[in-house]
Amino acid sequence: MAQGIKERFETFLHEKNLMTDTLAKIEAKTGVSRTYIAIAVMGFIGVYLVIGYGASLLCNLIGFLYPAYISIKAIESATKDDDTKWLTYWVVYGVFSVAEFFADIFLSWFPFYYTGKCAFLVWCMAPTASNGSVQIYNRIIRPFFLRNEAKIDNVMKDLKDKASEAADKIKDEAKKATANIMFEEKKSS
Repeated sequence: MAQGIKERFETFLHEKNLMTDTLAKIEAKTGVSRTYIAIAVMGFIGVYLVIGYGASLLCNLIGFLYPAYISIKAIESATKDDDTKWLTYWVVYGVFSVAEFFADIFLSWFPFYYTGKCAFLVWCMAPTASNGSVQIYNRIIRPFFLRNEAKIDNVMKDLKDKASEAADKIKDEAKKATANIMFEEKKSS
């Protein structure tokens, strides 16, 4: 198993993209293998997530930047499979972000919280067929959604109707305010 992970890691480090091009340049200048450079960078990030200032920001960037970049590439590709994979990631990321919003005040005090969060997000975006986002979606989110789809649809329709009503009221009030201002200007001139 460890050999398989090492081989996938090596294959990943030799794919053609911005990160591996940068690693290749560093490797050429220093003579140090890109594998060791990548492991050192990951080690530094791991330590920084434990003791560094701004670990939350770094963790959120890791969970957002690469998936956003790959999602744009997926949208521009001809295949649908990669679109589904990244949509699944974003659904899981969204659910996780909402849950974390309420739990973060307590969880952020735990040692290694940001390291664990970052590991979770990397697991969710891992380039495997059954990565974390696929497993969480299929085991938790999808069954919950399918059981409650009608209720969720009703809530969403109610919210949409209320938002539309509020927008109409704001528009009417803006028209009245504009008419009053214009009337006051005519009256004063």
